[in-house]
Amino acid sequence: MSLVSFLKDAGERLFGGTQAKAATAPAASGPTVAENVDALNDTAARAIEKYIAAQGLSASGLKVSFDGASAAVTVSGEAPDQATREKIVLCCGNVQGVAQVHDDMTVAGGGDESTYRTVKSGDTLSQIAKEAYGNANAYMKIFEANKPMLKDPDRIYPGQVLRIPPA
Repeated sequence: MSLVSFLKDAGERLFGGTQAKAATAPAASGPTVAENVDALNDTAARAIEKYIAAQGLSASGLKVSFDGASAAVTVSGEAPDQATREKIVLCCGNVQGVAQVHDDMTVAGGGDESTYRTVKSGDTLSQIAKEAYGNANAYMKIFEANKPMLKDPDRIYPGQVLRIPPA
């Protein structure tokens, strides 16, 4: 198991807003606060699962849970390879409101582990590639390693966590 940290206020906006406010509003004869919290956590976990699927990623027995109190996601299942595992972890963590991901996934096939890098203001993929590989022109390696979450090599944002595959 590993723990990957993320910036809670950066990332895709998958949950919150009106639905969350309505679910936490007190009701005279409705669900208890604990039931509301459980429902919200479950809704958030399902939203993350849908986001993973929308990226074309899957794992056998994929299970995602969310704990709003600690802003943590726990993900488990068996990924077909290391790259898919890492992309699923990034999908879980690059969501607004998530501060950490507990990675309980296993891998069916092989693959080298990547490192993770949090984008800072002013960063570009070329700059990150220069730091990671000593060659700014290797930015496409980082871009490809983060597809389909990245759609354009010029569109990264501060707080986003990227996979940096081994050289």
